[in-house]
Amino acid sequence: MEAKLLQSMDVTGGSFELLLAVMAGSTVVLLLGTGWVGKKWKLPVGLAATVTFVSALYYYQARGIWLDAEQMPVIYRYIAWLIAMPVQVVALYFFINAIGTLRYGLFWRLLIAALIMVLARYMGQVGYLYPVLGFLIGVVAWLYVLGEVFFGRLGELNTNSGDEIVRTGFFWLRLIVTVGWGVYPLCEFVANFGGSMTEGDLSIVYNLADLVNQMAFGMIILAVALNESYSARG
Repeated sequence: MEAKLLQSMDVTGGSFELLLAVMAGSTVVLLLGTGWVGKKWKLPVGLAATVTFVSALYYYQARGIWLDAEQMPVIYRYIAWLIAMPVQVVALYFFINAIGTLRYGLFWRLLIAALIMVLARYMGQVGYLYPVLGFLIGVVAWLYVLGEVFFGRLGELNTNSGDEIVRTGFFWLRLIVTVGWGVYPLCEFVANFGGSMTEGDLSIVYNLADLVNQMAFGMIILAVALNESYSARG
């Protein structure tokens, strides 16, 4: 039993090491990518680089905390999410804004919804709100973001763009925001209300979710921006 526990801790620590290396490397690639893409794509690529940079800083600190204490205080992860997830929503806004015109009112609504999504879940988890209430507010804010992405102006401009490269990229970004982001409240629900996940197992799932939700998210934006930029030059 003790050997299995130690092995689980090694796997958890290894996942922090892996994410640190991946996020740092992704940040370098995305920052370089801002020089490879056309002017209108520089901002979404730069925002994607900001997400992986913040995540790399988090994983640098989190790795040390886990190796020293074999636990991860919830506030550290939520600080990273409080920056990364709103920036990702803003990146989606400017991704679509590169092919159409979006109102700034939508920008602020999406940003505020993303902040509420993270803050409500954190406040419920640490006891500033009733856990169920914080969880539900976070889910409602997330559903609002999804509504704009699928049925609002973002989805409308994407559908009407006629650009297959952008539409394919937005499909994958939308899938990440739907399925990938859904991992977080699902794990939170299981851990807080089901009690069937250890802290190490929860960290591994969150870390792997970040790998897709942040690194892959940025690389999709970069791939679309590169394709669009080289097509325009050609």
